[in-house]
Amino acid sequence: MSQENAVLHRRSIDAVNRRDLGALLALMDKDVEAVPRIVAVEGGLHGHEGIRQWWGTWLEAFPDYELEVVGMRDLGDVTIATFSAGGHGAGSEVPFEDNAWLACRWRHGRCVWWQVFGAEADALEAAGLSE
Repeated sequence: MSQENAVLHRRSIDAVNRRDLGALLALMDKDVEAVPRIVAVEGGLHGHEGIRQWWGTWLEAFPDYELEVVGMRDLGDVTIATFSAGGHGAGSEVPFEDNAWLACRWRHGRCVWWQVFGAEADALEAAGLSE
């Protein structure tokens, strides 16, 4: 199985860590559907404009947010990254650490769907896969 999508997934996470919105958008389909953690506040996001909205909101709230890939599952057109995240809230000295799963669906070298989950089983189920 090709690891191309896993490489793309890692590049997208690296773009977030480098604060390179252009590089992130280059990996996203123009019609990408995104379901970030802030979905309860904002709802699902659509397209590059949705990614820009998430980018601004998230990094304003957590300016030193950083992701570390702990594991990557390449399941064909779907990749699931296990990651550890950390940083501080804006104006806060209190650090946070978090672990989650980021599922992405890839088509023709572009991400067409991504969603963050609190459990790997939920990520697999949402992607239409199971253990």
